Amino acid sequence: MADLNPDRTLGDLVAENPALAGAFEALGLDFCCGGAQPLTAACREAGLDVATVARLIEHLPAPTSSGPAAAEPDLRAMSLTELVDHIEATHHAYMHEILPRLGKLAAQVAAAHGANHPGVRDMEEVLAGLNAEIMQHLGKEEQVLFPAIRVLEQNNGNAAFHCGHLSNPIRVMEFEHDQAGAALKRLRSLSGGYALPADACETFRAYYAGLQDLERDLHRHIHKENNVLFPRALVLCGGADAERIGSRAG
Repeated sequence: MADLNPDRTLGDLVAENPALAGAFEALGLDFCCGGAQPLTAACREAGLDVATVARLIEHLPAPTSSGPAAAEPDLRAMSLTELVDHIEATHHAYMHEILPRLGKLAAQVAAAHGANHPGVRDMEEVLAGLNAEIMQHLGKEEQVLFPAIRVLEQNNGNAAFHCGHLSNPIRVMEFEHDQAGAALKRLRSLSGGYALPADACETFRAYYAGLQDLERDLHRHIHKENNVLFPRALVLCGGADAERIGSRAG
């Protein structure tokens, strides 16, 4: 990635090169809920030297037909309908699979290790709340917002919604994304960065590994909606609200 402009947003950079997602996570830069923030400002808030980060990013390989980023499609080339279908088939399906499994592991770990590691009891509570919130969130998207976006594209931006302007449900989804992001940070904090204790059993190990997988997937899930899908849908709608969020589209 030559000639990187550090004034570009984190979300736009990850949309262009999905390999940056892992790099930003390692640096503690929020490219999902905070994806509208320019790299310069994000580095300043994180206490990082933007020139050093920019050099690191510039030396990352560009996306190719093979490698870790190969599974990610070019989001910018997809229609809104294709993008919605991709998010449902990839990330929504994954949430429906992993959250119940992690809930069972959380209960087992809390029962077996809660006395020596009380933090896992708090983690079980946080995860239960996150599970309930995400399940409701997915239902709203699948039943209300995503069908509206499909209709919007089919009608070239001319569509009326019972919820008013499309920005109304999008604002709700963005707020709920922020709540989910806060829960992920809480889980990471309670676990000490998912550092396994010396007495961790295989169930404990599977639990922490699963939570890290959840975190990685949800970061990418929120990024695709906040920084790609929602801005493009709002631009198609037109109006002042498109200008408010549409700058994220890049």
